[in-house]
Amino acid sequence: MVKGATVKTVSPWLPDRQDIIWIDCNPQVGQEMRDIHPFLVLSPRIFNDKTSLVIGLPMTTAAYNADNPFAVAVGKAAGHKAKVDKTSYVLCHQPKSFDWRLRGAKPHPLGSLNDALFVQVCERLNQIIQLV
Repeated sequence: MVKGATVKTVSPWLPDRQDIIWIDCNPQVGQEMRDIHPFLVLSPRIFNDKTSLVIGLPMTTAAYNADNPFAVAVGKAAGHKAKVDKTSYVLCHQPKSFDWRLRGAKPHPLGSLNDALFVQVCERLNQIIQLV
């Protein structure tokens, strides 16, 4: 090492609350989503790091969700050429937990959900599970 040189450390990526990530939902059964989908993270970074789990909600661009009372429209999809002009929906009726490390989760091009939409998603989820 050169005298006086600084070593830059890079923190490993960790999903955090409000992040949108890619996650592989397989194996799938019944009405559950399958394959790789965007996923809105509800759990905080510290939980995700310590447990290797993320708790959150799957997202889709399936147009029939426009009438789904349990889906929240969060804007246009990005990062996939075929879906650039499609609306993305957070499916509040399908909360899930996944081992994000073993499933090879990665950051999604949408980054994270803004505060106003995140509040909307949490309110819709609370209508279903009635935590508060």
